[in-house]
Amino acid sequence: MKVMLLICSFFSLTTMAQQGITKDQYPRPYKSDQEDVLFGTAVKDPYRWMENDRSEETATWVKEENEVTDKYLSKIPFRKAIKERLSELWNYEKYSVPFKEGDYTYFYKNDGLQNQSVLYRQRSAGKPEVFLDPNRFSVDGTTSLSSTHFTKDGSLCAYMISEGGSDWGKIIVINAATKERVGDTLQNIKFSNISWKGNEGFFYSTYDVPKDGSQLSAKTDQHKLYFHRLHTPQSEDILIFGGAQSPRRYVQAYVTEDQNFLIIQAAIATTGNELYFQDLTKKESPIVPIVTGFETTQSVVYASHGKLYILTNKNAPNNRLVVTDALTPSSEYWKDIIPETRFPLNVSTGANKFFASYVKDAVSQIVQYNLSGKKEKEVQLPGLGSARGFSSKKDAKEVYYSYSSYIFPATIFKYNPATGSSTVYKRSKVSFDPSQYESKQVFYTSKDGTRIPMIITYKKGIVLNGKNPTLLYGYGGFNVNLMPSFSVSNIVFMENGGVYAVPNLRGGGEYGDQWHLAGTKMNKQNVFDDYIAAAEYLIKVKFTSPEFLAISGASNGGLLVGACMTQRPELFRVALPAVGVMDMLRYHKFTAGAGWAYDYGTADDNTEMFNYLLKYSPVHNVKPGVCYPSTLITTGDHDDRVVPAHSFKFAAALQAAQHCNNPVVIRIETKAGHGAGKPTSMVIDEIADRFAFLFNEMGVGYKRSLGSTQKLKAF
Repeated sequence: MKVMLLICSFFSLTTMAQQGITKDQYPRPYKSDQEDVLFGTAVKDPYRWMENDRSEETATWVKEENEVTDKYLSKIPFRKAIKERLSELWNYEKYSVPFKEGDYTYFYKNDGLQNQSVLYRQRSAGKPEVFLDPNRFSVDGTTSLSSTHFTKDGSLCAYMISEGGSDWGKIIVINAATKERVGDTLQNIKFSNISWKGNEGFFYSTYDVPKDGSQLSAKTDQHKLYFHRLHTPQSEDILIFGGAQSPRRYVQAYVTEDQNFLIIQAAIATTGNELYFQDLTKKESPIVPIVTGFETTQSVVYASHGKLYILTNKNAPNNRLVVTDALTPSSEYWKDIIPETRFPLNVSTGANKFFASYVKDAVSQIVQYNLSGKKEKEVQLPGLGSARGFSSKKDAKEVYYSYSSYIFPATIFKYNPATGSSTVYKRSKVSFDPSQYESKQVFYTSKDGTRIPMIITYKKGIVLNGKNPTLLYGYGGFNVNLMPSFSVSNIVFMENGGVYAVPNLRGGGEYGDQWHLAGTKMNKQNVFDDYIAAAEYLIKVKFTSPEFLAISGASNGGLLVGACMTQRPELFRVALPAVGVMDMLRYHKFTAGAGWAYDYGTADDNTEMFNYLLKYSPVHNVKPGVCYPSTLITTGDHDDRVVPAHSFKFAAALQAAQHCNNPVVIRIETKAGHGAGKPTSMVIDEIADRFAFLFNEMGVGYKRSLGSTQKLKAF
C-alpha cells in the first residue's frame, strides 16, 4: 500500500465561507413582465426569453455566467489535483461485452483517456483491427458513435453518429469488408433504432425537422417509421407507420432474428405501448395489431417457427413472458412461458435460451430457462450487484455478460449455458482495491411508512460522527431501475472519506409497476419524500449531517434535486442538479418533453394537476429571503432532450433569490447535449469541477491518494 500524499491542507468552514459569492457578482438578466393565467391563477415567467437558446441575449447571458463560474472554480486550490487524480484513475483499458456479426467478433475498447471508445473486430483468435474510430469523426471528439446495426450476414453495417451531443443524428452505411460507404448519408434522425430487412434496406424512425430549425418546436413530436432502400435518396423512403393515419409520439421497429417478422412498438408517452407485427415472408402483408391501447407495455423478445415470445406487464405488473402463434397473436391466446413473480422481470435471449433478469431488492438475479419455460439453473454472480448482457445469436455456444457493483469494477464474463459456469473474459485494470471499501444495503422508512432500500458505500474504518462528506444520488422516475454499478469518479470521493448513498425511490421500477406509479403525477411528492427521508436517515445514524450532505441527480434526477433543495434547503450543504427538468408548467411545450406526461401530468390537464405541479416546480418555488445550499447547476447548450432553458431559468431565479453567500453557479458546456456520447476529456473536466465545488463548499479540503495497485481477486 503506497502512502497518502497530502496535496493541500484542510480548510475550515470559516475560510470557505469567505469565498462565497454576493449578489452583485452575478449577471443581472433582464426580467420581462411575461405572465400566464392558468385556471384563474397568474403565473409570472420573467425569464421566458431564455427558452430561445439561440438568441443573442441568451448567448450573452451564457457567456457571462460561465465567466462567473470559471472565476469561482479557478480559485479552488485543489481543483487541478482532483482532475489529475481522475485522469490517472480513468487511464486504463475499458472493454464492452463482445458480439458476433458475420465472421467477426466485435467489441468496443477505450485505451484509457480516448474521448470516444473505438469499435474493433477480429476473426476467431486473429489480431483485432479497428473497424470504426469515432475519435476521427471530429477534431475535438464531440462527434460520437451512437449505435451500430449489421445485416444478418454481417456484410453491411449502418451506424448512427451524434454531433455535439445532439439527439438528432445521421445514419451512414458501409460495406463491412471494405469499410467503404454505401449510398447516401441519412440526415436528421432522432430516437431511432435501425433494423435491416435482408440486405436490401432498413427500417428507422424520426421526427419532422422543425421548419424554423429550432429545437424548441412543440409540434414536431410525432414519430414516423420509414423503410430506406439502399442506393435510393432519403426523400424516397417509404412511410411504414405513423404520420396522419396513426400519429404516435414514439415508434420503434425491429426485424426478428429469423427475418420473418417486423415488430412495431408505438406509444404516446414514455410508459405503455401498442404492439404490431408484419409478416415479411409474404408480399404486401398487412400490419397486424397484437395489443392496442397504452395501458400496458410489451415487446417481442424472440420469434421461432411462427411463434412470438412476448414480454408483457398485461395482467402482470412485474412482467411475464408469454408465447403465441403469429396466426392468433392477440392476448386471449397467450400462454405463460415464464410466469410473473414478486420481482420485476426482464428477458434476454442467446444460445437458444431465455435469461430471466430479476430485480431483487434493486440487485440482479439471473435465471436460465429453456425455450419451453423450464427453469434450468441460476447464474451465480459475484455478489450484490448488477449483471447486463446475456444476449447472442440463437446458434451461439456461449453468451457474455458484464457484472459490477459499487465496489466491484465492471468485469466481463463468458458464460456456458450447458454447464452453467462463468469464466472471466476481461477483467478491469483500474487501480482500485475493493478490500478497503464496504458497500451495504439498508432499508429505511419514508414519510408515509413505505420501506425504501438504499445502498451505502464508503471506505472501511470511517467514524460515524456526522462529519463525513456524503453524496446522496437519486433518480426516481420513468420506471428506471438504479442498480449497483462501479464508477471511477466515486473513487476520488470515497478515498477522501466520502460516503456515497443511492436510495431506490418510488417512481423507479425496482418493485414493478406499482412502485413506478406510486411516484408519478399526483404521487410525485412521494419521490421527494423518499429522498428527503434518505437524507434524514443518513443524518440520524450519523453518517453525516446537513453541513456535510450533498445531493445529486441528472435529468429527472435534476428535478429531484431542484424540488428537494427548494422544499428543504436547510437539510443540504451542496446541491448538484444536472440537466434537470426545472419548469414543470412548460416542460411539455418542448419537443422531447411532450412524451413525459405519463409520469408528470401537465399544467394543461386540469386545475388539480396544475396546482400540484405548481407546488413543487423548482423554478416556481424559489423564494426570496431563503439561504439555499451551495449549488452548481450543469447543462449543455446542445441538449435537445431537457432543453437548457430549464437550467437557465432555475439558475437566474436562484441567484436573484439567494439570501446568503452560498454560491449559485451554472456550468454550461458548449457542444454538449444531455450526456450521451460526451468525450472523456469533457466528462473528466465536469466531474473534477463538481467534486472540487463539493469539497470546497463543505470546507473539508482534498487530499490526494496515490491509491493501490492491488489486483482484484479472481471470481
